[in-house]
Amino acid sequence: MFKKITSLFTAITFIAVTSLFGLSASAQTPMVIKLSHVVAENTPKGLASLKFKELAEKKLPGKVQVQVFPSSQLFGDAKELEALLLNDVQIINPSLSKFDRYTKKISVFDLPFLFKDAKAAADFQKSKEGQALLKSMEDKGLIGLAYWHNGMKHFSTNKDFRVPADVKGLKFRIQPSDVYESFIKSIGGSAQKMAFAEVYQGLQTGVVDGQENTFSNIYSQKFHEVQKTIVETNHGILDYMVVVNAKWWNSLPADIKKGLSEAMAEATIYNNQIGQQKNDEARKLIVDSGKAKVVKLTDAQLAEWRKAVAPVYAQFEKDIGADLIKAAQSHSLKK
Repeated sequence: MFKKITSLFTAITFIAVTSLFGLSASAQTPMVIKLSHVVAENTPKGLASLKFKELAEKKLPGKVQVQVFPSSQLFGDAKELEALLLNDVQIINPSLSKFDRYTKKISVFDLPFLFKDAKAAADFQKSKEGQALLKSMEDKGLIGLAYWHNGMKHFSTNKDFRVPADVKGLKFRIQPSDVYESFIKSIGGSAQKMAFAEVYQGLQTGVVDGQENTFSNIYSQKFHEVQKTIVETNHGILDYMVVVNAKWWNSLPADIKKGLSEAMAEATIYNNQIGQQKNDEARKLIVDSGKAKVVKLTDAQLAEWRKAVAPVYAQFEKDIGADLIKAAQSHSLKK
């Protein structure tokens, strides 16, 4: 009888200890957070994504594991927002143009020649109006955590050009944006929506004649190898909004949310510090390669571009809001 009781006690003890260790192991299993993006790792966004992983795992040791998927490895342009809303991925950082189906106000960033430089765009993003846009899609399931800068965009084509008349009839790859489509039409070209991962092949095979991007993206994707001319139009800003699945973010424990927020804030500073540096380096590498000509425009030539795109503002003023456009423009007027 004593042996039976002892055996029963041993069995109960074993089960209890096993359960305790099981709970402990489970409690120590880190939360997996997937961050997906479409550009190369050596771009500002790619490097900042890795920095966020490093910082988040350092601030929350054993609590989170951030998995970064660059270069459309997990989801491409067309699928990443859908994947985020399904919680198949928890963080993405698309270009600002990707959000116009959720709020037309964010299309303010797509207006051509709105900002005189990257600093003016950054100042607007820090303003009351810019910060409000981060929260403008929460009812659609998206929360913006930060703006990440890349830089000013430039046009490239497979022919020499300086003014809109020179690109009449050319096919340009664009992101899916109604404003971009109208912009390309205003300069006499035709717009072709195309995923970022497909652009090189599109340029190489002649499916499209040109594209618009920052120097860091042009160099990292080797667009300069299949384009003859890059003109420094500085016609728009290519910045990103880091967004999370709203339901997922709002359900996080307070300590996890705090750690991730701090990591994001630091990764944002890092991204914005290296953005211009990487573009300057890429521009030099493109020029040194001798594979594409980089051209600066005169004030008179720039004036022709601005005149050509004026109708785009009138077309989208109602959707975006005249006050929001004026607020954005005000930062380009500051000295």
